[in-house]
Amino acid sequence: MALPATAFDAEKIAQGIVKWAEIESPTHYIEGVNRMMDVAAHDLQDLGGTVERLPGIDGFGDVLLSRFPSEGNPDQPGILVLGHMDTVHEVGALAGKLPIRRDGDQLFGPGVLDMKGGNRIAIEALAALRHADIQPLLPITFMFVPDEEVGSPSSRQRIEAEAAKHSYVLVPEPLRPWGDVVTGRHAVQRFWVRVHGKPAHAGLQKAQGRSAIAKMADIIARIEALNDYDKETTYAVGTVHGGTFVNVVTTLCEAQVLCVAPTHDLLREVQSNMAALAGEEDGVRIEVEAGLLRPVAEPHTKTMALYDHARRLASAMGIELGHCQSGGGSDGNFTGALGIATLDGLGVGGTNAHTFNEHLLISTLVPQCRLMAALFETLEPPASRK
Repeated sequence: MALPATAFDAEKIAQGIVKWAEIESPTHYIEGVNRMMDVAAHDLQDLGGTVERLPGIDGFGDVLLSRFPSEGNPDQPGILVLGHMDTVHEVGALAGKLPIRRDGDQLFGPGVLDMKGGNRIAIEALAALRHADIQPLLPITFMFVPDEEVGSPSSRQRIEAEAAKHSYVLVPEPLRPWGDVVTGRHAVQRFWVRVHGKPAHAGLQKAQGRSAIAKMADIIARIEALNDYDKETTYAVGTVHGGTFVNVVTTLCEAQVLCVAPTHDLLREVQSNMAALAGEEDGVRIEVEAGLLRPVAEPHTKTMALYDHARRLASAMGIELGHCQSGGGSDGNFTGALGIATLDGLGVGGTNAHTFNEHLLISTLVPQCRLMAALFETLEPPASRK
């Protein structure tokens, strides 16, 4: 059954996104993340979903699960909507460099694009179906996590366990700027580089010391020179910390590096390049520690069948829906790598995520809601699909 043309109102959807964006929820601000989970839980309960809160672990916020059983297939593995409620914007962005504002088709604000807007349209899509008394063929579960922006260290196992119960995973991360959805994700791995120097009085006996900061500057230049944009293999030094007093030759400097690789072979190359930095040089010791890894999730048969279904639905709406394997990293890396049909990048359109110009495009809200609602309505047990 087709939803009526009046099923979605872009202004109403935008107002819902603004309400969520007004709650600042950077990953490590647990109070804000959990307040965001409270609001989402209330909205899902209002739709008739059961709500479960998994208490946060390892210093992160809670995980929210909300389930909507299906009358026709109550015990059938269903659809998991997987999103995160944490952002990269620190508390104070709303009152400072990223206030919520409108400029024509653009709606600015912390997390409006990545990814509160996408999570919100998924709820709006289900609300429209329920209002029209349209029953999805499969059970639907919403799972919102608190720590995706730092690699999902506390929620990965919970994500993988929940996803294994479902036939499909829909991830409302931002639509690619050119309009594609995401059928695969590049690997993303974090590394810590630590340089141990030799102390000395910087104003009196500098030559007797070995500066960890000076050596780190050299290492950073080497790391950045490894970028190969043609291969989509990137190295980004994101944080650097070192030093105690300006008159002390620095004995410790640390840097965190984010590396992206589109294939398993290129990931191994990245890991080898980073490991090769370790050792002794010029009287200092260099350590490299491999950190959190989001695995390569290459497009596979189940995901491409799900994409083909979405493409046909979009075509019937007058939308040409392309697809790609993308960098950026998401929790879809985990589910795609497990071999579960995963369609990522189903969220709102816009650009400049993770910057003070982050914004969504109001004109994408209704089309993306319609596509999500159509997926909810038409996805069926894989064995039943032709």
